[in-house]
Amino acid sequence: MQTMRGKAGQPRISAKPGRPATLLDSESPYGSRRLVIEYDGWTTAAYMHDTNDPIAATWLANHRKAPAEIDLSMLDAGQAPEMPDGYTKHPEGRPPLDPDSLRVIWFEEGDGVAIFESGDLLAVIPGWSDMSKGMPGYSRDVIGQTPFGWSLDDAMEGLGPRVSEASDFWRWRLDPQAWAQFQQGMLGHLLARIGPGARYWDVSGSRQPLVGVSERPPVGRRTYTALTTVGMSCQRMPGIEQTGPDAADRARIELAVATTLPSNQAARIFLWLAQHPWREVSWLEHGQTIRWYHEPSSFPLGNGNEAILFLDNPGRLLGPEVPDLSGFTVAGEPVRWLWMIPISNRERLLAQSRGAASLVNQMASQSRSWVVS
Repeated sequence: MQTMRGKAGQPRISAKPGRPATLLDSESPYGSRRLVIEYDGWTTAAYMHDTNDPIAATWLANHRKAPAEIDLSMLDAGQAPEMPDGYTKHPEGRPPLDPDSLRVIWFEEGDGVAIFESGDLLAVIPGWSDMSKGMPGYSRDVIGQTPFGWSLDDAMEGLGPRVSEASDFWRWRLDPQAWAQFQQGMLGHLLARIGPGARYWDVSGSRQPLVGVSERPPVGRRTYTALTTVGMSCQRMPGIEQTGPDAADRARIELAVATTLPSNQAARIFLWLAQHPWREVSWLEHGQTIRWYHEPSSFPLGNGNEAILFLDNPGRLLGPEVPDLSGFTVAGEPVRWLWMIPISNRERLLAQSRGAASLVNQMASQSRSWVVS
């Protein structure tokens, strides 16, 4: 990309025909999304990519007089669309964006992003933006709603607080002292609820989100070891906000397993699952099942199983009383512990077709325990 200075010091970005110049390329802190802002000489647009393809986009600016209507030939040729006259605050076009003036703040969940120009909010691509569903992002210079972008002004009541929360979140999350305080608070909660801890493993490989696993050996009448994550609840899970009005009560989780297996063997399950929501840009919840990604023989919880059932209270199954781990909150939102129960793939399919309650009923009738042994 070549940058030149035009009149009055205005930056001019050169873009060859068919080869847009990249003004900004930003990967989410979790590595599962990437934002690219491109300038082709006539238009600037922002694109959200998953690991393979663009999945969401929004128009940012025209750089020449706006057309009277949408030029379908540009779309057919794979070019970024120009915003029609009447739908842009700059119908005569505006100067190109200066790459040095651009910065982004990713949402806490990692599935959305806010774009700033010289400190002013320019656009937002939230997690629900989806090209395949005709839902573009929001842009400051759009008037009304178009297939290429919706008015940011009209959405600021909802998006404004989300952007502020994202800024505050990363300021907190990347502070080593804040992480240490969270760990201390969480480990203190577990001590009170389930007894003294022993070993602690990092299962995040120093990547975001940082997550550890705390071992709680047998104590008193408890004959099993409890293993629980520490850190998943620091950030909300992606996508869950779209699942209903009670999403805030389900957005923060920790995972746990009760087991008589060697702890270092059972704990390997967390290497797979502790960062799963942010790696896959999805969420985990009560009653959900997920299949082991590798050969069944390598499944850490063994015994011929190759999938996991998540239950917030597995007390209907055989076994001792389930510890009550409730009462911990992050940013005023409750943290829910999901206990992991190993199941076969056939049982996973049963849960998918008939619901988790049917599978739990079947397991209870078979006197299956929620303690993994």
